[in-house]
Amino acid sequence: MGRTHRVGIIGLGVISGVYLETLTDVDDVIITAVADLDPARAEAVAVTLPHARALSVEELLAASDVDVVLNLTIPAAHAEIAEAAIRHGKDVFGEKPLTARLDDGVRVMAAADAAGVRVGCAPDTVLGTGIQTARALVDEGRIGRPLAATAVMATAGHERWHPNPDFYYAPGGGPLLDMGPYYVTSLVHLLGPVTAVIGAGSRLRAERVIGSGPRVGESVPVLIDSHVTGVLTHASGALSTLIMSFDSAATTAAPIEVHGEAGSLRVPDPNGFDGTCAVRQVGEGEWTDSEPLAGVVGAARGAGLVDMLRASGGRTARADGQLALHVLEVMTALLQSAESGCRVEIASTAERPALVPLTEGLAALQG
Repeated sequence: MGRTHRVGIIGLGVISGVYLETLTDVDDVIITAVADLDPARAEAVAVTLPHARALSVEELLAASDVDVVLNLTIPAAHAEIAEAAIRHGKDVFGEKPLTARLDDGVRVMAAADAAGVRVGCAPDTVLGTGIQTARALVDEGRIGRPLAATAVMATAGHERWHPNPDFYYAPGGGPLLDMGPYYVTSLVHLLGPVTAVIGAGSRLRAERVIGSGPRVGESVPVLIDSHVTGVLTHASGALSTLIMSFDSAATTAAPIEVHGEAGSLRVPDPNGFDGTCAVRQVGEGEWTDSEPLAGVVGAARGAGLVDMLRASGGRTARADGQLALHVLEVMTALLQSAESGCRVEIASTAERPALVPLTEGLAALQG
């Protein structure tokens, strides 16, 4: 590994706790600064970290002891923070989606290319043993040539548990832009890039009621489609059917299934890092579970940042900005198609990231 990577975190909401738990246990990563719109929150986090100090956002972006900005702000702020970090010559790794709007994502990636800095983006759950084992099974030919996939996420909505769910129902949120990155990114890992989409969307009601926290009972307006479905055409010719919903009580559907000429593959929840893959080949009567074949054992959020920091020898980070931009275009194209009723071609592309060898923990993840 060879060097220490100095990380500054902007945005200290709910998800930051998981990143902090991961990164404070990684020997070659040191958190040197934290910032939040609420200075008291930044101070409270900084005192728990041995090398960090609480700064304003502007101070952190300019800090000489921050090499990489971990951007955990709300989606509407992703582009602004990323561009500011790039202007200061810093690498950026952000929460998903890359940006709330496609044109913002294109601009962020162009700025990074011009500045010679790296951009990475969640989801990095795809680096765990769940999706990586599924990828290994596909690559080994266990189901033959892949022909189709289904991806289903159906819940009743995040307002039931999140104390401040407003952004889930505002532009940049919704089930597709919030949860879709896990599923679409996984589909690209499994089947390759997407060339066209067609979609449809709806919304069950005009407002949601917060179910927990200090704002319990308060209503939040729904400004986006809360149920989105569509078909993705992959460059390989495979077709993926996608259902992303905040309007469902529950589902018995597998999170992802991939179907090929010789069999079918059941894939675990891409919002987690592990889980069991199962294969049922043509003519067999039962599903057969697979042992983990690839991926980081015991991975957690922050794995993609660590992978980006350690990427060397010309290898692209497995959770890189170009993949996130492609996934963002696929999702925004689905919403565009849902509005227009027309098929939408995808202009961008992305390489399938390198398979992660079976690795016991982030400490052993190599560049």
